[in-house]
Amino acid sequence: METGCRTTYWRDYIPPPDTPRSKELARSNTYQWAEARCSEPFVSGWMQAWEGLLGEPYKGITVNGQSIPDLYHLDDDGAGGPGTPVPVAAMVRAAQIVLGEASADQRRLIVREIDAPEWRRWMNPEIYVYRHGVRLEEVSDALVEAIHGLMRASLSPAGYVKAAGCMKVNDFLGKVVDGTKVLNERSYNFTMFGEPSQVEPWGWQLHGHHLDMNCLVVRRQMVLSPVFMGAEPNVIDEGPNKGTELFTDQEQTALQLVQSMDQPTRARVRIYKQLSGPEFPSWRYHRADQRHLGGAFQDNRQIPYEGSKVSTFTAVEQDLVRQLIVLGINYLPEGALAVKVQEIAAHWQDTYFCWIGGYQRETGFYYKIHSPVVMVEFDHHSGVFLTNKDPLPFHIHTLVRTPNGNDYGKELLRQYRERYQRQGLPSSPEGKDS
Repeated sequence: METGCRTTYWRDYIPPPDTPRSKELARSNTYQWAEARCSEPFVSGWMQAWEGLLGEPYKGITVNGQSIPDLYHLDDDGAGGPGTPVPVAAMVRAAQIVLGEASADQRRLIVREIDAPEWRRWMNPEIYVYRHGVRLEEVSDALVEAIHGLMRASLSPAGYVKAAGCMKVNDFLGKVVDGTKVLNERSYNFTMFGEPSQVEPWGWQLHGHHLDMNCLVVRRQMVLSPVFMGAEPNVIDEGPNKGTELFTDQEQTALQLVQSMDQPTRARVRIYKQLSGPEFPSWRYHRADQRHLGGAFQDNRQIPYEGSKVSTFTAVEQDLVRQLIVLGINYLPEGALAVKVQEIAAHWQDTYFCWIGGYQRETGFYYKIHSPVVMVEFDHHSGVFLTNKDPLPFHIHTLVRTPNGNDYGKELLRQYRERYQRQGLPSSPEGKDS
């Protein structure tokens, strides 16, 4: 279909129910669907690549393979209390409710060591390969609600609405394509790392189709990345959740930014005119990930700065970039968001913005904001369960990474251990976990 003539109404791309794939989806549960997909040559080869990447020691996303030192610093302050940037006490209470609702067997599945390898085994596709933790569709309503309680305690109100919205859209997609045993509001796994504490490091992970969150807390500090949020479609237009709409604020702000630029600035930031094609080097496009670079299993990827430094933009354009960053990371609670914004501002002279595609919503586009301490990606995708072969604006992937070694809070955890455990000091300045 020609770009100028194609429709961008997502319902025009619902697959017929009598195709072989539609029939297979309708009769499959999540285990059967995963088995079938993993037998396909592309997915099988993809999984082999995943295992190879997981076997690498963690380094973090870098520009050239070398991490920039001294970017992240462990606070000297004690446990989180009133006025702390992170709602640690509320998070601990919510996590304890999760463990209280879980059976003994479920607790054994949920809790992993703080540095367990399962941190890095999250994945966005609906193919159920990595099965650590507990599956929400296989546990009680009370435990699911407790997990949502921990999400509410950990995230900003807007962040929780967005995360829950991804889950609701996944459920809506399952109903639209008759695949509710594979795609539903509970198609997610939950894992906890370490024991909930206001002093000792701990965290949690939720992973599944179009929603992957990794949250580590070290006393007063929080790292919430990698984060993947997506939607296909990005709107719910019927049913009890009608009116849900995801990522349009990021989309419209990005368009406002690029449409405000003069031609020379556009030429600098636009690294490819089309969303795919022979102009792309092999590293810049993947059949499944498409244009985004920081997805699952890309923890050690070398990702160069692209486009132009944002410090060369006009003041108005720089403010729009700041807005885009905040919209990308506004899942952080208020205090943690303020700290992260300050951290990003300190590296503003080394922050880059790039663009791929056209300058209108209907044509689809990609952007990346990349600095030493944050990487935010937004990508319009082609259909997976819907049938659009070209990227269209109703299938969206967003990603946030903390480059140079601090995804999963790993650099803060390293410093914590160096300070308290290797020196044989008590982990709390007062010598107790209180």
